[in-house]
Amino acid sequence: MPDKVVVTHWVDEDVLACLRRFAEPVAPEERTVLSRAEVLAQARDASAVLACMADRVDEEFLAACPRLRVISAALKGFDNFDADACARHGVWLTIVPDLLTEPTADLAVALTLDVTRRVTEADRHVRAHGFAGWRPTFYGSGLTGATVGLLGMGEVGRAVARRLAGFGCALRYADPRPLPPEEERRLGARRLELGDLLATSDIVLALLPLTAETHHLLDAAALARCKPGAYLVNVGRGSVVDEHAVAGALSAGTLAGYAADVFELEDWALPDRPDRIPPALLAHPRTVFTPHLGSAVAAVRREIGFAAARQIEQVLAGERPDHPVNEPAR
Repeated sequence: MPDKVVVTHWVDEDVLACLRRFAEPVAPEERTVLSRAEVLAQARDASAVLACMADRVDEEFLAACPRLRVISAALKGFDNFDADACARHGVWLTIVPDLLTEPTADLAVALTLDVTRRVTEADRHVRAHGFAGWRPTFYGSGLTGATVGLLGMGEVGRAVARRLAGFGCALRYADPRPLPPEEERRLGARRLELGDLLATSDIVLALLPLTAETHHLLDAAALARCKPGAYLVNVGRGSVVDEHAVAGALSAGTLAGYAADVFELEDWALPDRPDRIPPALLAHPRTVFTPHLGSAVAAVRREIGFAAARQIEQVLAGERPDHPVNEPAR
């Protein structure tokens, strides 16, 4: 019998065709994501799972799926997946680290332009009230001459910096690991401590993974240190910010706007994660939200699917996968 591969979310037909060369894939036909119960029901006799950001893998999941050999996650940040538990159960956990950076950086800049120029807010106004001609309304802030603080200078942070270079921004960044001096010069970025970055930046972009150190890094106390009227954009992980604190900072006028592609409710690994976006945050007019579209470029998602499928094929063939994040027990 061919190995069974459970694909937890819709993928391009070409990706399924790739999987069919060496396995028997089971995947949703509609553009949706299988629920945890649906995944478990299918994966109990599966050799592999091609997973997505909506999935959560823990001891309970692994104990219910004793035949699993690999969980190939079509993503970069794997905080919802217990890599150590996978290793104890003899299961490879793999990711796709290289393909999500550029589209995520594109979206970060798009959200920054949207929230600072009040694009979505103005769009809602035109749709609700029509357009009678120019009026002196919806004044925002430009990027030219703005001080932009990049919170996190990993691959996404550097990709955002490269894109912002053409806007005439003054780039600052905060990261425990400084860039080499030559890269700082090439990007035109200067390193600051977090407090100084918050106090001097007109726009702050949160570009961090979720760890014990970054959880609620931008809480009420941190937001109170922001430059009055600053904008905050989050494309890293939802729980890097305290969403209730963001709503409070918007109401107080500390923040002039907030844009996010990621939300606290997505961070399955946190036992106290909320089950919804705070209503006060959703209702605030100076907000822009997208439903985790960081890598939602058709060609990119297709390549991500191929990369995840390839790593499944490697493991089932007894080979080491391209991008493992653990070393399974033998």
